[in-house]
Amino acid sequence: MTGAVGAILAAFEPPTTKDFVWGCWGPSLRAGGLEFCLNFITFLVLLGFLLMVSFFYFGLRRPRVVPGKLQSLTEMGISFVNENIATPMLGPDGARFMPLLATFFFAIFFWNIFEVAPGINFSSNSRIAFPLVMAIVAWVTYNAVGISKHGFLGYLRHVCFPPGAPAPLYILLVPIEFITQIVVRPITLSVRLWANFLAGHFLLAVFFLGTIAMLQGGFTAIFAPFSFAIGVALVGFEVFVSGLQAFIFAILTASYIGGALAEEH
Repeated sequence: MTGAVGAILAAFEPPTTKDFVWGCWGPSLRAGGLEFCLNFITFLVLLGFLLMVSFFYFGLRRPRVVPGKLQSLTEMGISFVNENIATPMLGPDGARFMPLLATFFFAIFFWNIFEVAPGINFSSNSRIAFPLVMAIVAWVTYNAVGISKHGFLGYLRHVCFPPGAPAPLYILLVPIEFITQIVVRPITLSVRLWANFLAGHFLLAVFFLGTIAMLQGGFTAIFAPFSFAIGVALVGFEVFVSGLQAFIFAILTASYIGGALAEEH
């Protein structure tokens, strides 16, 4: 038994952070200490964006009164974002921000689903850079609309001075509210998305690589089906999480925009 366990440990190569480092395909451009190039991760970003654009283009390019399957699916997706995110969170302003919210939702979903795509098994959102860029776009948007509505000083007052609080408490509340709403929000938006798919990648890799290792370990092969079954269950769970995280990112963005647009009390 000890020998079998040793064989498993010898055959098993656990996932590491090296799984998230990919070399450049072809020439690269260096600027300011950063390297810009096409690699596997940026390829997935472009592929996901292309799939999203194709989904809408082919679904809506020739709309019919009696929609086909793709048109129905596209319209269902748009209706889902409108009825569950934009309108409930923003009311009449929902239509104004539908393009942004729908882009967030579908782009994140397509990028996430690569986590379980055979032959790919990697989400670009498991690299912090891409969730952070989307969080910065959301941050710029809700702060910009807030400043546009209230003015710069009015927006700071709107954000940092909660109505109804006793005046002495503002000594504590102002810095807390400023840090929470101006500094922390883009960090939590990006880290939530990134951490879910970083962990998801490791979990899937552990169970499927573990299955392969068990099959090479003699009697331990009897445990391989259990490891494989857990891996398959996690694939289904990751599909669910892909949609859930896309929804959470979009609805939080809508919530922040709604808060920035709210009337002062």
